[in-house]
This record gives sequence, C-alpha cells and structure tokens, in this order.
Amino acid sequence: MRENKPKSRLLALSSAGALVTATLIAGAVTAPAASADSRHGQDREALGAATAADRAAKAGIDWQDCPADWGLEKPIQCGWVSVPLDYAKPNGKQIKLAVDRIGNTGTKQERQGALIYNPGGPGGSGLRFPRRVTTKSALWTNTAKAYDFVGFDPRGVGHSAPISCIDPQEFVKAPKADPVPRDEADKRAQRKLAREYAEGCAERSGAMLPHMTTPNTARDLDVIRAALGEKKLNYLGVSYGTYLGAVYGTLFPGHIRRMIVDSVVDPARENIWYQANLNQDIAFERRWKDWQYWVAANDAAFHLGTTRAAVQEQWLKLRAAAAKSPLGGVVGPAELISFFQSAPYYDSSWVPVATAFSKYVAGDTQALVDAAAPDLSDTAGNISAENGNAVYTAVECADAKWPTSWQTWDRDNTRLHKDYPFMTWANAWMNLPCATWPAKQQNPVEVGTHKGLPPVLIVQSTRDAATPYEGAVSLHQRFKGSRLITEEGAGSHGVTGLVNPCVNERVDAYLLTGELDSSDVTCAPHATPKP
Repeated sequence: MRENKPKSRLLALSSAGALVTATLIAGAVTAPAASADSRHGQDREALGAATAADRAAKAGIDWQDCPADWGLEKPIQCGWVSVPLDYAKPNGKQIKLAVDRIGNTGTKQERQGALIYNPGGPGGSGLRFPRRVTTKSALWTNTAKAYDFVGFDPRGVGHSAPISCIDPQEFVKAPKADPVPRDEADKRAQRKLAREYAEGCAERSGAMLPHMTTPNTARDLDVIRAALGEKKLNYLGVSYGTYLGAVYGTLFPGHIRRMIVDSVVDPARENIWYQANLNQDIAFERRWKDWQYWVAANDAAFHLGTTRAAVQEQWLKLRAAAAKSPLGGVVGPAELISFFQSAPYYDSSWVPVATAFSKYVAGDTQALVDAAAPDLSDTAGNISAENGNAVYTAVECADAKWPTSWQTWDRDNTRLHKDYPFMTWANAWMNLPCATWPAKQQNPVEVGTHKGLPPVLIVQSTRDAATPYEGAVSLHQRFKGSRLITEEGAGSHGVTGLVNPCVNERVDAYLLTGELDSSDVTCAPHATPKP
C-alpha cells in the first residue's frame, strides 16, 4: 500500500498520498503453531526482538541533518537503527533501517511522545511523514503540537538494505504485454515472466527473502520504538500499514499507547494474501464504476458520454486501440490500466485521469502518453519503483503459503474476469511470482487481542477498492475495545488524509486525549471532486 504509486505499478495495497506484551515473550503470541519446533522458533524470535530492543534502547539514534538527496528539509533529522536480519539470531547479521523525525511543534509540556507512520505497500517509505509539519498540512496541525512525527523505510525499502528483483530500467520499459490473455500462449508467456521475476529476486536479493515478512517488520517497529526512547508506541498505519499494525498489536499488545489504522487489510489468516488480491479485483470494479458514473454526470466538462455505459464504451475503444497499436509506441493496455487505476484508488485522481482521457477522445493523444508512459530518464524514480515492487512481492510471497498449481490461479482469475475485468488479470500476473517463490513461505499470524492491548481506532470508507470494507469489520471484531469510524458512501483510499471534519476531529481527539466515542460512528462522505 504505497504512498505514491509509480506509473509502472500494476497494483499494490497503496495508501492515500494527499495511503504496528504484557511482557515481550508473553506478548509474542502468534497463531497456534503446527509443531513444537515452530513454537520454539517463535519463542526464539520473541527473545531476539527483546534482545534487539534492549540494545537499541541503550544505543539510541544519532540524529543528523538528512542527506541532501533524500529530499527532507530542515529541521527534519535522519538517523539509523540496527536490527537483526533474522530475529532467531539476534547477534547475527544486522541491517540498518533509515528513520527520520521532526520534533513536536508545541511546548515540552504538550509533548506526548513519538507518532510513527507507515503508508502501506508493502514497499512504501514513511520518510515523508515529517513533511506534514514542514509543509504545514492543516489536518495535522493539532497532532504535531503533541507528537514528534517519525517515519522510516521498512526493511528492504529505500535506504534500509534495499532489495531488487530486476534491472530498474528493464522493469519500467514499455509497452508491456496486454494483461488480458487472448489464448493459452499469452498465459504461458506471462507465467514465464512471473517465474523469471521470482528467479531474479533470488539472484539479486536471495539472502533477504526469507526474512522479508510482516512479523519481522513489526519486530523492527518495536526496535525503533526502543531506539526512540519510547516506552510505548503511538502508531498510524494506512493500507498495508494496517496489517503491520494488526500484527504489531498481536505480538506486542502491551507496547502500544495509541494506534490508528486507516483503510484496513482483512487480517484473517485465510485472506493473507491470495484471497486478499481476489477480493481487491471485485472492489476495484465497483469503484471504477463509481468513477465512470461521476464522469458521465460531468459530461459537460469531459465529453465522454452521459451514461456510465457510454464512458465504459470509450474506455473499451481506447483499450482496443492501444492493444492494436500502443499510443506513442509505449502506452499499451498494461500502461493504461496502471494509469487509470489511480482513479478507483484516490478521488484526487478523478479529475486528472478524466482530463487526460477526455483530451485523447478529442484527438490529443500526447496528454495520455505523457501521463501513462514511463520516464526512462528518471533513473532515481525507476530505481524506487522497482524496489517498491520487489518489496511488495517479497513480503506478500513470504508472509503466507500461495497456491502452487497454475490450475487454481487460472480457474479463479478466469471466473473473476468475466464480471470484474478492469483489474483481475493485471493483478494476477503481478502476484504470480508467489506461485514459484524461491524462499520459505510462512504461516500468517493469528491476529487477535492479548493482554495489554489498548483501544484501537479503525477508520474505513465503505467503497474502498484496495482494502474492501470487510477488512475493517474483521479487525474490529478481533481487536476488543476498538472503535470503527465508517465513511459511508465514499471510497478514496486513506481516509485520514482527506478533509472530513467528522473523521478529522475524532482522529485529533483520540491522539490528543485518548478519547473515543462510546460506540461506532458513521460519517457522511467527504466532498466529491469538482471538474
């Protein structure tokens, strides 16, 4: 769930741009283990996490001005936290995680600690979070008085022992094959690409792959907490960051002070991650139609048709034209999906996507090419895009067992594509490397309430595409004492980054006072974009 999805990205759980123990060991409760050996492994990792946290608490963080090329202006400061690659071997190989912070803007007396942020992905960097203070984001003014804003690059991401699966320039090269297969030969070609991608991950990043799991990132989060000198964690997680929060809350329930999760991944073990992606395909189709209805209602601005069916017909014509002859030689159906999917993700993309689409239908192809084509000259951006995709794949493949039978994938995605064609095959190919993953795949944590867990605030819109509403309900049931704020009739991913006083005031109240409503709350939707 990534903050700023690169254009080459086909689908990830992505956060709003503007998209986690009573004692350490007692708190490290995961799903019932299959054997005494695996239980012993969990105990070793819990002890390893406690060892690493103790070490980090003594070492602290040597805060300095951030490197010039990180794009983080003063007074934001940067530093490093060392964590074990493998928590079962806490004295073995260490990796360094990049962290940054900006101090609270209020008085010493107003300060309530550090607020740590994860934007999602997996593969998203949280380092831009302190910029909500330097850019004077109005939504976060009150919270900034009370909290240091802390961001970090999770393991494998950005500056934190980054992983890679393919040459970045190759990764963004376009046009890619049409995700919707015409025949068995197309499927065989896509299967070959997925296998080769998995092999590339092993070749370029093999030593990291077994350790690229959400539970390890949750342990890293606890080490960062200790390095900050914080007894308890204040946490804001969006999109995949909600799953990170759910796993942290399960492993370290007594280490949380306040936690907000926004746009929630269903943490049910059977949902992680194969089923989650199938569920996304259904939710994306629904939100895609929401956008098309809005485009039709604003035909005076966009001239794409006065009904949703007419807008869909224009989309199918565009898609067919790009399949026959890629726009500008580089924008085929895969690139179109990558660009157009931002509309079901974020309301902030509704106008820009409709505008580029409208210009194309009026005869200006270049606007759409400029918006949807990769920029091969942006080497730094392409490195970041490839790294984000590598981490997304590595974490989802390592967190859980995936079907290894192609027949299962073919059956499920063929069936879904009939009714939900917008994203289904594109999403399937993106995740297919997990079918031939070259590293160990774990069993997901059984997320639930354990001793010490405080009330958690859950925020969710009903028509979210990337994290369907059912995920928030599932986590709400698992975390006893949690409160759910529902934004009814809205679907922009990452609700806490939007202007909706009904939500914003409750987020502030919880972070500043710990106050929650006596029961769950339903809010009207935020304002719909205007052309």
